[in-house]
Amino acid sequence: MAQKKRSNSKSKQSFTKKATSILTRLFVWFLLVSVLWVLIYRFLNPPITLLMVLRNIERKSEGKVLKMEKEWVDFKDISDNMKRAAVSAEDQLFLKHIGFDVNAIEKAFKTNKKGEKVKGGSTISQQTAKNVFLWPGRSWIRKGFEAYFTLLIEMLWSKERILEVYLNVIEMGDGIYGAEAAAQAYFGKSSTKLTRSQAALIAACFPNPRRWTPKKPTRYIKHRQYLIMKNMRRLGPLDF
Repeated sequence: MAQKKRSNSKSKQSFTKKATSILTRLFVWFLLVSVLWVLIYRFLNPPITLLMVLRNIERKSEGKVLKMEKEWVDFKDISDNMKRAAVSAEDQLFLKHIGFDVNAIEKAFKTNKKGEKVKGGSTISQQTAKNVFLWPGRSWIRKGFEAYFTLLIEMLWSKERILEVYLNVIEMGDGIYGAEAAAQAYFGKSSTKLTRSQAALIAACFPNPRRWTPKKPTRYIKHRQYLIMKNMRRLGPLDF
């Protein structure tokens, strides 16, 4: 009987050791692959995101034609108005924080706890990490990965690169991704030539680009546009 117990104990210890070994290897591989992935995208532009794929799967299931309008534009060629509008609308402390706006997160947590309208409190860095490396959703697991990739891009990319990627992959309409595609779709011009008013109107629709459109701005969107333009004047030029 005692021998059987010792045998069972050794078996459990062996299983635990093997499981720990496997998990450790998986963790190390995840770290290596994720760091390499982020480093690659520091120099190479992401060709596609999971959100773009999922949106087209949704379109296919609804019997719609596949749609993915996007055109990469280098940071220097994106209108300063578009850059400032994005920062003014989404993350006014973008150049100062290291990926997270603690005050915004606390406000969002309190609002959501009260059962009011759900707010994210995500910075541009967090949104970029989510859009490029992860899947859509609000689970705690995804939030954990989002925080991890946010720290990685803040450490391995410049602020210019983060904003460049953000403005080229963010969803800006039904099947429309990035500032260039949005500028062409809504104003028939390149993102290089967007005016302050046009850039602010595009940015005003960021929270829900499939519900709101710069082509038919609601009263709420026009008010957001006004506030964004006000913030743009207050913030002044972005000092990268």
